[in-house]
Amino acid sequence: MASNNVLTEVTLTSLPKLATGKVRDLYEVDDKTLLFITTDRISAYDVVMKNGVPNKGALLTLQSVHWFKVLSERVPGLKTHFLTTDVPAGVSPDEAKVIRNRSMQVRKLKVFPIEAIVRGYITGSAWKEYKAHGSVHGYPLAAGLRECDAIPGGPIYTPSTKAPLGQHDENISREQAATIVGEKYASRIEELALKIFRAGQEYASERGIIIADTKFEFALDEAADEVVLVDEVLTSDSSRMWPKDKYEPGRDQESFDKQFLRNWLTENGLKGKEGVEVPEDVLKATAERYGEVFRRLTGKALEEALQG
Repeated sequence: MASNNVLTEVTLTSLPKLATGKVRDLYEVDDKTLLFITTDRISAYDVVMKNGVPNKGALLTLQSVHWFKVLSERVPGLKTHFLTTDVPAGVSPDEAKVIRNRSMQVRKLKVFPIEAIVRGYITGSAWKEYKAHGSVHGYPLAAGLRECDAIPGGPIYTPSTKAPLGQHDENISREQAATIVGEKYASRIEELALKIFRAGQEYASERGIIIADTKFEFALDEAADEVVLVDEVLTSDSSRMWPKDKYEPGRDQESFDKQFLRNWLTENGLKGKEGVEVPEDVLKATAERYGEVFRRLTGKALEEALQG
């Protein structure tokens, strides 16, 4: 379904479909390759909204592609699943037109069933826990921190389960993560998640953006026995991002992510409700935030990137 640059559903007849996620649809290209297609669907509080955000799929895809390149240069030894943004051979010209710039071919790997969450600032659910218990994810923190303060001592790794669609992820300890994926892989995931986050923070900071927290996903390249960065990376869907020049601890921050939508849902008593139609002005404001962070991070407006 597409209208006004908004595409919420994709149906390819030329490739077998493997899965439909909240935002992405997954197709099989061959035994070793998958096609990730990013729609303009948007979810908040684990629920997909009825309508989508203009151009969001292209913004997220091209931003992830940019990050894969930047992070591979800045994090020694990092491997990613990204192959190309070329549309696979065999996809019809009409279908290719629909998915161009919002799809990427990636290596088919065994995804670890945990979310690798890294937090650099005390915000969102972390702030709620800190206010109640003086801790974040069970880690005690110094007393007297304000909302949106940087976490003393630097970013922390706070894994969670990867819940099936429609269910909530649950915070788990590092020991539980090791039980799920094995100690060797758990420690490598933690090490990589923190390194990638710090490298991303540094790069974004040079461009006027604070990355407050994010979630990564990793997979195993079984042939090489290597942990590989997969899925999207450091996008406005998977991260909290704030304008550096407006940052002020002690309050909720202006954001470049979907916090704007979350706030609207909460204010209107719609948090976690199914079938919500988001007003055009809220979608437009969300799209503008995604577009601005894309421009700052890549140095190009989306229109320029699409022409390139």
